[in-house]
Amino acid sequence: MFYEMQTAATDTIRTAYYHAGKAGAPKLMLLHGNASSAKFYLPLMKRLEEHYEMLAPDLRCFGDTEQQPIDATKGMRVFSEDVDAFARAMQWESFALLGWSMGGGVAMQYAIDHGEKLTHLILEAPLSPFGFGGTFDEDGKKLEPAGIASGGGCANAQLVDALMNGGRAFIAQTIDGVYVAPPYQIEPERKEMFIDSVLSTHVGEGMYPGDKTEAAAWPFFASGTKGVNNTMSPAWCDLSGIAEIPNRIPVLWIRGDRDIMVSDNSMMDLAQLGALGMVPGYPGAEVCPPQPMLKQTRFVLERYRQNGGSYKEVVIAGGHGCMLDNEDAFVQELTSFLEE
Repeated sequence: MFYEMQTAATDTIRTAYYHAGKAGAPKLMLLHGNASSAKFYLPLMKRLEEHYEMLAPDLRCFGDTEQQPIDATKGMRVFSEDVDAFARAMQWESFALLGWSMGGGVAMQYAIDHGEKLTHLILEAPLSPFGFGGTFDEDGKKLEPAGIASGGGCANAQLVDALMNGGRAFIAQTIDGVYVAPPYQIEPERKEMFIDSVLSTHVGEGMYPGDKTEAAAWPFFASGTKGVNNTMSPAWCDLSGIAEIPNRIPVLWIRGDRDIMVSDNSMMDLAQLGALGMVPGYPGAEVCPPQPMLKQTRFVLERYRQNGGSYKEVVIAGGHGCMLDNEDAFVQELTSFLEE
């Protein structure tokens, strides 16, 4: 372990976090993604500790942060509120914010809610501004009824089982095949730490993955109102307002070129799996088209640019967690952006 986990009492939840770097250096907060924790940032924090002061909290329902259920009808705001309470508890008034995957969605929500506190925004393979699943076209049109083919019902049943029963082998396969791009192999001791991180996801009522409701149309379920995955349902998640924020924060959008999680052809999108014949009963792309996640993010960020903001899209070799399998390129792009 590189750093000791600490905890902070905040206005919303007792938050576990890592702290690294130099006091007085530029501040950088790091938000992890779904089915992970702040442990995934420890190698990056070690790499950057001479240049920045960094905080990496465990989000609600992950890691060592206090276990509290999620009201998914608040969307990403349930996490944004926790992040702001944590920033206030740590007396961080101005900082750069990096969010990975679902954490990228949290970071966008934070920019909407508290953009005046941010100096830079870094989105690593971020959640589409229109949520995960259940939308189509670049402008995020919703499938009807809203929330269908998204939320708690979309969770991988093998992953849920592994989280509940300590299935390290399946989680190792997921890290090897999704978090990084094959044939890259994470050093064994580090991989064990990351497996521990994934296993720290809290499964249960109001936690991961969340509930679902019945629907008359394929895939015959829609998102529920509780738990992690439902916060990303288009029924509750709409981050497109980032295009209108008054504080024009510079944005870096960075992603791996072999990301199969957040993609225009995501292998985690139920509609894409249906189109490939992997989910029975798929009614066809005319009825339930796959979600073009990258095009949706680009659509919203282009609107941000048109409104006077700026963003830079960078694609490097790597998987969903390109900071893991292409650390050198990731650090170079990140530090160059923060120093502009």
